Amino acid sequence: MNMKKTLIVKMPCTLPSEVERFIGDARVYDSSCNSQAKVYFIDKEDGYYLKVSPCHTLAQERVMTEYFLSKGIGAEVVNYITSERDYLLTKRVVGDDCTLEKYLSDPKRLSIALGEGLRNLHELDFSDCPVKNKMEEYFSTCEKNYFNGNYDKSHFPDSYGYQNEREAFAVFQYGKKELNGKVLLHGDYCLPNVILDDWRLSGFIDVGNGGVGDRHIDLFWGIWSLGYNIKSDKYREIFLDAYGRDKVNEDLLKVVASIEVFG
Repeated sequence: MNMKKTLIVKMPCTLPSEVERFIGDARVYDSSCNSQAKVYFIDKEDGYYLKVSPCHTLAQERVMTEYFLSKGIGAEVVNYITSERDYLLTKRVVGDDCTLEKYLSDPKRLSIALGEGLRNLHELDFSDCPVKNKMEEYFSTCEKNYFNGNYDKSHFPDSYGYQNEREAFAVFQYGKKELNGKVLLHGDYCLPNVILDDWRLSGFIDVGNGGVGDRHIDLFWGIWSLGYNIKSDKYREIFLDAYGRDKVNEDLLKVVASIEVFG
């Protein structure tokens, strides 16, 4: 994959004995991209990833990773251990994530691939999905963060025009009842989480926020991630056209934006 990797001499945390034995003398690289979870690439065979996170934070990711694999679009879980921390060991998905220069250098083709790939995901049968109440969790988090004063629009500079947290929360309260669609969500549909093998969809990673919910959550993050990684909003419409305008409601994207500013 294309995630940045930094060779490390010694693991900065204690690992379960079975994980240590699995790694053996293989080279290990830090491939982390956020502060909560640490991700390590294990250069062994075709490659493995080890995610280390606070206790009980990776249980749902383990479940959804296995579910995506059952659909032929996920990583294979090798081991999951919960003790002082959570440890999730998975096989590498063949290919590279969409931040590879090869893909970023052809943004039009990439936008089409991302739009078509997302529509194909949303067309899958989700009747056996183990996480069926994603919207309930999504709304609950928004409400809790609003009342706790957690409002951050720094990642969304225009914030769809919302001037403050009260205005954004009012849009959420009015529009949340319209977010009632049901598809299989990725939950964090960003370029680093979509794996292509020479432009063909190979699979998805980091699906811990996945489940059954409204498609506009994934659409919102697809648009945001394209703009963030390509440094331009000009491919937004190509992405939505490739996904299919018949299923896109611009007003609901504004509602999703009003939720996301609350984390």
